[in-house]
Amino acid sequence: MATAGIQHVGVIGAGQMGNGIAHVAALAGYTVTLSDISDAAIEKGLGTIQANLARMVKKEKISQADADTALGRITTGTDLQVHASADLVVEAATENPEIKFQLFRAIDAVVGPDCILASNTSSISITAIAAQTSRPNRVIGMHFMNPVPIMKLVELIPGLATDDSVFKAVEACAQSMGKSTVAARDMPGFIVNRVLMPYINEAAYALYEGIGSVEDIDLAMKLGTNVPMGPLQLGDFIGLDTCLAIMEVLHEGLGGDSKYRPCPLLRKYVEAGWLERKSGRGFYNYGEK
Repeated sequence: MATAGIQHVGVIGAGQMGNGIAHVAALAGYTVTLSDISDAAIEKGLGTIQANLARMVKKEKISQADADTALGRITTGTDLQVHASADLVVEAATENPEIKFQLFRAIDAVVGPDCILASNTSSISITAIAAQTSRPNRVIGMHFMNPVPIMKLVELIPGLATDDSVFKAVEACAQSMGKSTVAARDMPGFIVNRVLMPYINEAAYALYEGIGSVEDIDLAMKLGTNVPMGPLQLGDFIGLDTCLAIMEVLHEGLGGDSKYRPCPLLRKYVEAGWLERKSGRGFYNYGEK
């Protein structure tokens, strides 16, 4: 249930990550505000939350009353003012530094002085984000995994100025949502993507160099390392544009080290708009299935 220090959680962005964060926060007993730039985006996000809660009811993980109560805790809006009384605001916008910087400058001017600002960024410097605000000591990385309602991990990333009390409050909040937490240094990619993205990128190189087909590379890694999903399929699930953006952050942020150089094939697929299952084509051609 909601922690003593944090009762109201704001979420900026109703997309795949944002609606998942709103879902788990509402189910944990928090008052939730969810914002996006359009009513259509909000309606789509709410529809996903309703569908995911219904799936949990069907699997008997929660009751229908639990689902209805959680939905009733969520208020939406297209203006950041909807978060004015929040105790914690989690930004879940596109993985683009300038967009995130702009949002943090804007939300900093809206919320109260004690509000904690968190970013769900998967790779961008928390210290740089915090520097956009008047409260760098109250800014932290809160990196949920996708899909949020299912995945148990939240990476917590304090910036250079983040107060210990803020870290502990956000840690308690994440754990109250049923998540396990790890602490990561504010370095490019943090823990998960520092390891995961070079793995996906190297699989793209294996394809690029003709070492194996898409199917054979994925099958080899699934059966050879006992993972549920091959690296190329996982790249499609994450979105190849997101994978490329994170690899670019790693490459630039770690001094241009060649081991983080994005695979040219990955870049070419993104240029072609071959991004993921929803676009019909990534490493796999979903239009043929």
